Amino acid sequence: MDEPQVVLEQQEDYRFAIHWTTPHRGQTSEGGLTPPLIADESPPLGGGAGPTPGQLLVAAVANCMSDSLLFALRKFKQRPEPLRAEGRAEIGRNDAGRIRVQAIHITLQLGVPAASLEHLERVLDQFEGFCTVGQSVAQGIPVHVSVKDSLGAALKAPPQLAV
Repeated sequence: MDEPQVVLEQQEDYRFAIHWTTPHRGQTSEGGLTPPLIADESPPLGGGAGPTPGQLLVAAVANCMSDSLLFALRKFKQRPEPLRAEGRAEIGRNDAGRIRVQAIHITLQLGVPAASLEHLERVLDQFEGFCTVGQSVAQGIPVHVSVKDSLGAALKAPPQLAV
């Protein structure tokens, strides 16, 4: 199993080029097929030239959840495409006054009506467990996932939070 690796090179201030490495080939993104990504902090700290680390975290969880839902549906030979994912990080301060990601909210939308998919209830009960990134992040940050179909019908909602 490949272990994801990255190399970051500072370009200016808080802007970094993120290069993806392919461990079994010893290649960086310049030698492979994936171009480097520019990440940057938002102004006034950075220049806003790319996604922030927080956005990359949310994107990683949303992408992994999308992959997991697609994988689980395809196990039953279902065609839910095109999928759409929206993610949001809840930002706040911890007890020490430091800014932290307090929770991540992911909404996945199927590209078809729920009625056109078989085994959907079983898939919705299981797919989050396949998400390596989401399950890893959830060990330290609450991750709330909801799913709706192409008609906007809610199929899965996160557990209600205590108020």
